Amino acid sequence: MQSSVVLQNLLSPPVLFFVLGIGAVLVRSDLEVPAPLPKLFSLYLLLSIGFKGGVELQHSGLNQQVLLTIGSAVLMSLLVPLSSYWILRRKLDVYNAAAIAAAYGSISAVTFITAESFLETSHLHFDGFMVAALALMESPAIIVGLLLVRALAPRNGDSAEKTVGGWGAVLHEAFLNSSVLLLLGSLLIGLLSAAFSPSGMAKMEPFTGGLFYGALSFFLLDMGIVAAQRLQDLRRAGAFLVGFALLAPVAHALVGLGISRLLGLPQGDALLFMVLCASASYIAVPAAMRMSVPQANPSLYISSALGLTFPFNIVIGIPLYMALVQRVIPVLP
Repeated sequence: MQSSVVLQNLLSPPVLFFVLGIGAVLVRSDLEVPAPLPKLFSLYLLLSIGFKGGVELQHSGLNQQVLLTIGSAVLMSLLVPLSSYWILRRKLDVYNAAAIAAAYGSISAVTFITAESFLETSHLHFDGFMVAALALMESPAIIVGLLLVRALAPRNGDSAEKTVGGWGAVLHEAFLNSSVLLLLGSLLIGLLSAAFSPSGMAKMEPFTGGLFYGALSFFLLDMGIVAAQRLQDLRRAGAFLVGFALLAPVAHALVGLGISRLLGLPQGDALLFMVLCASASYIAVPAAMRMSVPQANPSLYISSALGLTFPFNIVIGIPLYMALVQRVIPVLP
């Protein structure tokens, strides 16, 4: 791995603020971000990348490569939970294996946003249509996780039926949760603005562009605090789950790298595709699993995704994946 790439990531303000949040918990500081602000920053970041992605999508259009890339991303969101379940089932019961597998088949929007910030700092081009892949990868993994429980959970009386009850509510949560709705809505608004209202798009620039880096830094400060607090839960998870949380992202990223090479993606898009494959959901999937699979232990699927995989990807994974991209993906003329 190139040392300059690692240092560039480690010394970027968002990552340093993330480390500061972790350090604050480790030294038992009373540093905290007031409860309403993290949600506000989360919504802002999703709105911003969705809007900018829509603008870029309007410029690039829905060509063959765009459709193939988005289709491949959705396919990965189906295959990753299936392969993850097969591995996790060796040590965990059906409920916990399915819930964790769903988390790793879904995505972390904040990891994706951090990777975009890394590319912008590195002055590497990436296409806005990758935001569409981000939005469409979240829901399929949730559905796969629930289907795994429905098909494979032991049937004791009517408990299996209660495990995944209320499919209407589950599907609503999977496809219309706040992050998916805001991403897709912002994507559409950005697309329409670029096509029919250039002046309106220009007026959005200070909000979606100038404030973005600072908001990301503030949000990652809070995420560092939350991630460090989750580390205590991992003591009960055991070495197997800890190993999975650290090795699975790399394995999934390598598959994403191979797909990126086959699709002929440029380096920036290849990195984002790898990050989508390597990240794990700690917001949308836990919300769905708590409602639909109460037998699964939330401390396992939340702490593994948020306490280990998220920090790994933010600090080590992104520069590692970029170094692999630079070795495998040629620079396009």
